[in-house]
Amino acid sequence: MENILKQLPKKAKDKEKENKKLFKKLRKKPPRHLDTLMIELHDKEFEKTDCLSCANCCKTTAPWLNNQDVARIAKHLKLKEQKFIEEYLEVGDDNEYSFKTVPCVFLGFDNECSIYKVRPKACREYPHTNRRRFYQLETITIANTSICPATYNILEALKKTLPIEYSEKGGKPREKFRRGGG
Repeated sequence: MENILKQLPKKAKDKEKENKKLFKKLRKKPPRHLDTLMIELHDKEFEKTDCLSCANCCKTTAPWLNNQDVARIAKHLKLKEQKFIEEYLEVGDDNEYSFKTVPCVFLGFDNECSIYKVRPKACREYPHTNRRRFYQLETITIANTSICPATYNILEALKKTLPIEYSEKGGKPREKFRRGGG
């Protein structure tokens, strides 16, 4: 897994233009079956992907927490909400909370989450590849391709499944025009 994670940022960067083109086409005209397809691709990938062998998301990113997350986790930890906020969270520009530290303070040495049953919504939904209206999640999905091997694989599978050309090399060949009368 270490080797995969080491190579992933470069592989994701190499596919960034292609992925942006994918999302542009999906936004313009999303296939009717896209939500169903994304669930199928997501489920298929996670049949073979073991998040506990990776946990790169928990090691490299700090999820946003909403007020319900704060209340639920504070209760689980038997802390007053304000104490939980002061001890574990920082407040962003949009008054949203995120964990102060990366890797996540609740990630164990075995990649187990000590608050898994009450984890934030952002963690429960990660990597967001099975969400409705997937085509609206361009920024986060493209960012996640450099963090989560499963997200990278799901996007590659999506591009293979849809009958659209995404690579920069694709497209119609240029017509050649002759000068003169002939």
